[in-house]
Amino acid sequence: MEGNMSNVTTIYDGGQHCTATDVAKGKSVAMDCPYTGKGEELSPGNLLEAALAGCLMISMGPTATRERIDLSGATISVDVTGSPPPKIDYSGIKVDVNMPAGLSSIQRTKLERAAETCPIKHSFKDEIELSVAYHYPD
Repeated sequence: MEGNMSNVTTIYDGGQHCTATDVAKGKSVAMDCPYTGKGEELSPGNLLEAALAGCLMISMGPTATRERIDLSGATISVDVTGSPPPKIDYSGIKVDVNMPAGLSSIQRTKLERAAETCPIKHSFKDEIELSVAYHYPD
């Protein structure tokens, strides 16, 4: 069943700057172009990276809650490769997930499987090489 997942409206503010707003939540994020704009805000590419990382983390959330795992302090970094401007085309996405210490091998497996359900991760075209590596300090 397809449905509307969010209601975000983006308005062009001028000067290669725009603002995306979810009116119902009263939340917004400003964006601009890092190449020809002022580069003061996150770029749409930065938001794509943040969306992927956030989706992976949030996908692990229910498992962490159910298993009483504290994911506080876990970080995800996303490194995107591709062709430079003017024709930006992503060719690879490398994700490094830095998990907290003290997780058993079973907990690690459950969390990694949960992260695999992230719908954003599965939305990239097949030509983009996407790799996710999990790092544990112990």
